[in-house]
Amino acid sequence: MVSIDLARQPGRTVNRPVHLPVTHGFVHSLETAGAVDGPGIRYVLFVSGCPLRCQYCHNPDTWHRKHGKETTAAEVLADLGSYASFLKRARGGLTISGGEPLTQVPFIAEVFAGAKALGLHTALDTSGFLGRNLPDAVLADIDLVLLDIKAFSEATYHAVTGAELQPTLDFAQRLARLGKPVWLRYVLVPGLTDKADEIDGLAAYAKALGNVSRVDVLPFHKMGEFKWADCGRPYQLGDTEPPTPALVEATRGRFRAAGLNAP
Repeated sequence: MVSIDLARQPGRTVNRPVHLPVTHGFVHSLETAGAVDGPGIRYVLFVSGCPLRCQYCHNPDTWHRKHGKETTAAEVLADLGSYASFLKRARGGLTISGGEPLTQVPFIAEVFAGAKALGLHTALDTSGFLGRNLPDAVLADIDLVLLDIKAFSEATYHAVTGAELQPTLDFAQRLARLGKPVWLRYVLVPGLTDKADEIDGLAAYAKALGNVSRVDVLPFHKMGEFKWADCGRPYQLGDTEPPTPALVEATRGRFRAAGLNAP
């Protein structure tokens, strides 16, 4: 066991040490002032490892866990603690993203528990594909789930990710049963995820869940294309252009028409 005296971390108000197992994980990168991965200003931890192979992935260098830097939950929390006071003032907190965080459940469980001990808001950014791996006890330390539902038909989902849609929908239903707040994320790719009927179907589904407070329509971009070449992998969307502003707004409008908040 390792003892971290969180009382000595800036912004910490308790007067007791928090004891954590020395849980190892693999981290790709981090951002200390993220503004798009949850409310307020976020400390965003990007972990390595992902079971999906999304055509538009802008970080294919996160697919394999050990391509990240090995670290411990204790080391992450020591760093996070130094930002805690600032994050609270900025009405932000911690977001764990990836890759896919649910490839490293013991590691992220310890980080989330430590973040809650620091009094921080917590968010999980996930595809939900491995949601069955996440115990309810860990979900209790997560205030918000950023759920990336990448398509709303089995055929399109498989074309985008190489995987099945149903595990993500099962996780979404579980979050709804638990009343866990969700921000839905949807990457809009012309010719791939821009089918009006599928978007309308996803919008109706999300509204019926009852716990989706926001929908973020994320325009496809190719800023990570060079990483595919660096990884020695062919990039299938090289000829695909980003969606026009009109298409992005029309897509947001479809979610709004279903009664959802899509800023």
